[in-house]
Amino acid sequence: MVINNNVSQLSGLTKRIIPCLDIKDGRTVKGIHFEQIRDAGDPAELGAFYAEQGADELVFLDITATVEKRKTFKEMANRIAKNINIPFTVGGGVSSVDDASVLLHNGADKVSVNTAAFKQPNLITQLANEFGSQFVVLAIDTKQEEDGFWYVYLNGGRTKTNMLCTEWAKLAYNAGAGEILLTSMNNDGTKKGFALDITRQISTLLPIPIIASGGGGTMQHFEMVFKDAYADAALAASIFHFKEIAIPDLKIFLKDCHIPIRL
Repeated sequence: MVINNNVSQLSGLTKRIIPCLDIKDGRTVKGIHFEQIRDAGDPAELGAFYAEQGADELVFLDITATVEKRKTFKEMANRIAKNINIPFTVGGGVSSVDDASVLLHNGADKVSVNTAAFKQPNLITQLANEFGSQFVVLAIDTKQEEDGFWYVYLNGGRTKTNMLCTEWAKLAYNAGAGEILLTSMNNDGTKKGFALDITRQISTLLPIPIIASGGGGTMQHFEMVFKDAYADAALAASIFHFKEIAIPDLKIFLKDCHIPIRL
């Protein structure tokens, strides 16, 4: 087992706060447990606001692209790139090097792959070889079942697989993934806290950055996922979209908790 440097060197690595914008029909939306969707605003405008607020990065996910067999929104990526000055990742329906290349040439800094990569792990290797591992973010949607194990889900959380989250994360890392965006479906939208257990497992298993996603509702939740689960970044949506927590306030809180953060 490879131990992530974060475990022993928390103080030496700057943690990141990442607002996530789920996109459906050109609008930012937010749901609970991947369902009960409601509108949260224009993606490019929200992105610009978060950049001004001090977000470290942004993630834009077209949540129905894979299901509806559409390609990711290159025009929106272009518009976002013209409005913000921080790195951003785009995902949803990326299933080839050509798909990723379009996003890269329209301003995206990284591309996120999920279902297509699971079905064809060689896609991760192809992307890493073409653009570099740091460009490739593997998104894993995972759910803890009654047997206590965390399983991988595909197609926006609609399709269960028999693959354990830890096993898929290892395979993806070996294939060339440079970062993992780990979303707990159990915690998503609940605002009851991140899934510390599975986040800690993946963080200690792999030497690449892990982005924790799903369940952030209070500033203390962010403190816990950094200190107790060794996440490199924490991603949230509704608490930022609906202005329940302001990013500057969150960062000051984390700094006071002795967590290395960019103010």
